[in-house]
Amino acid sequence: IYMYTLEILICACDACKTVTLHVPSKLDAEKFVGRVNLRECLKSANLIHSSDADFQVLEDGSVYTTNAVLFSSEKRHFTISLSNSENHEEKKMHVLLEHQTKIEALQQSHPKEKVLRRAKRRWAPIPCSMMENSLGPFPLFLQQIESDAAQNYTVYYSISGPGVDQAPLNLFYVERNTGNLFCTGPVDREQYPSFEIVAFAATPDGYHPEFPLPLLIRIEDENDNYPIFTNSTYIFTIAEHSRVGSTVGQVCATDKDEPGTLHTQLKYSILQQLPASPTLFFMNPTTGVITTTTSQLDREVLDKYQLKIKVQDMNGQHFGLQTTATCIICIEDVNDHLPTFTRPSYVASVEENTVDVEILRVSVEDKDLINTANWRANYTILKGNENGHFKIVTDPKTNEGVLCVVKPLNYEERQQLTLQIGVVNEAPYYRETTSRSAMSTATVTVNVKNQDEGPECSPPVQTVRIKENAPVNTKSPGYKAYNPDTQSSSDIRYKKINDPKGWITVDENTGSITTFRNLDREAESIRNGVYNVTILATDKVGRTCTGTLGIILEDVNDNGPVILKKTAIICKPTMSSTAIVAFDPDDPVNGPPFQFSLEEDSDADAQRVWALTKINDTAARLSNQNDLPFGPYTVRVRVTDRHGLSHTTPLNVIMCDCITENDCTFRGVPRTGTGEFRLGKWAILAILLGIALLFCILFTLVCGTAGAAKTPKAFPDDVTQQNLIVSNTEAPGDDKVYSANGFTTHTVGSAGAGACGTVGSGVIHAGQETIELVKGHQTLDSCRGGGQHTREPCGAGPVEVDRGRYTYSEWRSFTQPRLGEKVQLCNQDDGHEHAQDYVLTYSYEGQGSAAGSVGCCSERQEDDRLDFLDHLEPKFRTLAEACVKR
Repeated sequence: IYMYTLEILICACDACKTVTLHVPSKLDAEKFVGRVNLRECLKSANLIHSSDADFQVLEDGSVYTTNAVLFSSEKRHFTISLSNSENHEEKKMHVLLEHQTKIEALQQSHPKEKVLRRAKRRWAPIPCSMMENSLGPFPLFLQQIESDAAQNYTVYYSISGPGVDQAPLNLFYVERNTGNLFCTGPVDREQYPSFEIVAFAATPDGYHPEFPLPLLIRIEDENDNYPIFTNSTYIFTIAEHSRVGSTVGQVCATDKDEPGTLHTQLKYSILQQLPASPTLFFMNPTTGVITTTTSQLDREVLDKYQLKIKVQDMNGQHFGLQTTATCIICIEDVNDHLPTFTRPSYVASVEENTVDVEILRVSVEDKDLINTANWRANYTILKGNENGHFKIVTDPKTNEGVLCVVKPLNYEERQQLTLQIGVVNEAPYYRETTSRSAMSTATVTVNVKNQDEGPECSPPVQTVRIKENAPVNTKSPGYKAYNPDTQSSSDIRYKKINDPKGWITVDENTGSITTFRNLDREAESIRNGVYNVTILATDKVGRTCTGTLGIILEDVNDNGPVILKKTAIICKPTMSSTAIVAFDPDDPVNGPPFQFSLEEDSDADAQRVWALTKINDTAARLSNQNDLPFGPYTVRVRVTDRHGLSHTTPLNVIMCDCITENDCTFRGVPRTGTGEFRLGKWAILAILLGIALLFCILFTLVCGTAGAAKTPKAFPDDVTQQNLIVSNTEAPGDDKVYSANGFTTHTVGSAGAGACGTVGSGVIHAGQETIELVKGHQTLDSCRGGGQHTREPCGAGPVEVDRGRYTYSEWRSFTQPRLGEKVQLCNQDDGHEHAQDYVLTYSYEGQGSAAGSVGCCSERQEDDRLDFLDHLEPKFRTLAEACVKR
């Protein structure tokens, strides 16, 4: 008998041993070869790979042939790789097939010895399966188990495992003599997807010529389970006027049938919408995501829709099983309706010298959802209240505007006043509009009535001093009025009519005050440490006057300094620190100088990563000592006032890749629009001014190298600021300033103060002339008619250009971003329109030109890049046509 020896050498493991198996010279496909104990070499191997495609190794160490193998040489070997993906441990097993001859002596007189001397062989596994929920007839024949030893010996078969002698019991049995395997009843795959039983073959005398055969009985799936929605009713919410394709929500269903088959391939759909027309929603058949098909959802028309949805297996085929559910979509309100006054004008009257009285109520109409921020009104007085006599507030119950008198009127000074009031919602209007166009207005005429003069409250404002946190029932002189006839205060009675916080009581006879609660100087609405109480003085006949008692609250150090700005941005390319400012609501005598320190309970590395440097009494600089990656960090800073009272503030420090803080703040804002990109007026002006500046720089470079005998050319300053400070490095020169048409120019060697500050940073060298872009802080009050705007300095590191060797595009990319922000804010009038002066673009003519550029009329236009002039506004078309040769 010719046999091969399968010798497995397990290396790199002390627990491994050499295993020798005997196999025939010819092996059929899917034939069992032998088994090795993989756990002895690598206990937790989860990846097993054979280097020879003709052999495969299972998790239990069984080696099978994948193809028919015929051994033509004496030796054949391959490698089994074992690895654990969790701890990255790897082992290798070298498999050697070696041919050898073995003669087995057969003893006729001793058959038992003959059987015992015979080498054991593996019998091949037999694929086996059955359908779930089979209708029989039972017992149902599944497979025949047959041993090769049955050709020469009497063999009895038996099985063991789940379904036999383990639960469920007696589901399978095998005929002892034939090896026929039967099933006694139907099986539910969802309960038992497979059975792993073991088959045995034995001779009548108890000898096992074969190793136990692992046999897998797989239960084939039947589509007997309906797909089930995770909820019987889904409730989703979406805002009205949402864009087309906005996600409403997602539904999900499960199916107990076998995954990866058509039995669990689900398809979603909408069966019905109530109301049916128009169709507003779409459901993705694969994911179950519901989206909008229109942007015309209007809560004021209908605030709720109901969908009947369906899920069906078999990929939605008509014979698939299906289930339905209900989906309710609620339309959320947005502020798409403006409040409007019910009347265009109102008339009210009030007696002079009265205060804190309601004189008028106005009402508005709003179709948005009641009692929401989209419906609640905010009233304001637009005109006519320059002296502060009136205020208007919203009644939260009725949403009406209540107009009150807060400062007494004098009939002798003015008998009638006209007010203009406006109203908006608490929530902003959902469309982008200006404040006036989104505001309804009305006119109120207030008639002032005359009354007899009563007691005189003079001076109208009187003050007393009380320490804050003074004990309750602390008494102090109060307000004093007098009778102008008798110049006496004996018959005058006092009453407080406005005590905002209810802190005091007023003695009726003397006007003195007594504290009713603890006083707090830093309380909300307290300005400059003064608490105002309005006092009403009444004489014998009932005539009155009102005065204000200002209680000066003397400060007590009861508040620690705090850092108001909780978020700090550090633009990593340009700076490694940020300034933090602390504020103490207490009086300055109990405030700065402050001491800044890192909190001890911060991160363990805080002292190493961050450092605090004092700038002045109220500010410090937080510096990053390590090269931290971009992202947010939390730094706890303790600030202590001069008397030792402190407060700890957690700062959110953002390391950002930006030039200015605004770049970091707005970089993540998505662009909006219809997909069409158009340059605005300020962007066009920025491009033109940037190209004009480029021309000036190139003109200077060319003229600086033409020779010392030529007259130095004057550089025009930046229109918005004197960004270019030109100096002659050969020798100091006289400062000369020339002004023409509103442009300030400096000759080479001069410098002047700009009208709008400076932008950028860096130095550009060309020949012997130096152009410095000075970094600084810019205030736009001098450039614009109204408002105050501050631009943060923006700058990059030094940029050196040697004799114009950089191209036009490189110069333009350097100068345009730094001048774009300036142009957008400067050179515009009160209406935010361009000034009459405008800057043309010039072409860069390259290195070596002795004469320099001649401007927009040059014949060399291949580098002008003026195609963007085709998109200018109409008032610039004539200028563009005059400067570009068609």
